[in-house]
Amino acid sequence: MDPKLTEIAQTFERFKAASVRNDFDTCTRLLTQLKVSLIEYRSLPPMFEATPNAVHELTLARDIYEHAVVLSVKMEDQEAFERDFCQLKPYYTDARGRIPQSTQEYPILGLNLLRLLVQNRIAEFHTELELLSSTALENPCIKHAVELEQSFMEGAYNRVLSARQTVPHETYVHFMDLLAKTVRDEIAGCSEKAYDTLSVNDARQLLLFSSDKDLLEYIKEEHPEWEIKDGCVVFQKSKDSATCKEIPSLLLINQTLSYARELERIV
Repeated sequence: MDPKLTEIAQTFERFKAASVRNDFDTCTRLLTQLKVSLIEYRSLPPMFEATPNAVHELTLARDIYEHAVVLSVKMEDQEAFERDFCQLKPYYTDARGRIPQSTQEYPILGLNLLRLLVQNRIAEFHTELELLSSTALENPCIKHAVELEQSFMEGAYNRVLSARQTVPHETYVHFMDLLAKTVRDEIAGCSEKAYDTLSVNDARQLLLFSSDKDLLEYIKEEHPEWEIKDGCVVFQKSKDSATCKEIPSLLLINQTLSYARELERIV
């Protein structure tokens, strides 16, 4: 085997050991070394040259990027996740048929779908979904993300929150917590437009909190413009702070009629 490749494999083992003990500083340092080392291999994307060790090189590089994606989840770094997933994706698409399929492919593809859902990037979610095979769509990790998106679009937020208890992979827990926040922010945005006030009990149920304490902490951190007064959550303050502009309806009507007359002359 290529001595350089052996050295990369040894560094990768140290990286995995550091990841197990959650030594993120060491992981980050070793991952940078690994990515730099992989640059010189022409068998890797985008060139895919048929070198003597191409299969081993592709497999090792794919494993490194898979672990990088999982590390970004552990570190709760969504930017790193997106960057590492983009580097990994060609190994799932362009390298298909060149190397055996990874057991981590579907869990990571499902993780990416979940990330897009958390970020409310629904169009990209469906674009990624269209690229998956029928076999992938039947995988529990992919189905979990699809069912979540359906519940989210239907407004069945209780199903979204309860799905945390049935995640198909341990790495999904972080994004499920973020999704819960996305759901509550969505409900909160609708609530302050629909109501002037709500009782604390009704607000707690509406925002799907299990206790008044959790509700009050959420309001303090996310919506300090709301007021708690006489056992009620008052939204009016946030409404008053929003600037409203008067629509110049008479001017718009006159302009529209003027355009219509000009069009009639042209015709």
